Amino acid sequence: MPEVVVYLTKMCPYCHAAKRLLKDKGVKFTEIDVTFDPAGRREMTKRAGGRHTVPQIFIGETHIGGYDDMAALDAAGRLDGLLKGDADG
Repeated sequence: MPEVVVYLTKMCPYCHAAKRLLKDKGVKFTEIDVTFDPAGRREMTKRAGGRHTVPQIFIGETHIGGYDDMAALDAAGRLDGLLKGDADG
């Protein structure tokens, strides 16, 4: 299973929703809180190709995007495959 990383802030409802979806699927993930971390936010923005909103979600080296993007992958039946390491979901 590839490493899952979620960049987030403490008060973001979409961040909480992303964490809940991953937890419901039994996925272990690393949280990087950028609430008061300008360097962490710059790293996130660079890694996310300029996207600066939270959450930003990565499965392995694949940038998933935000919560809505991840939820759309799940609704399309592709998220579980990505979480198992299938590049096409």
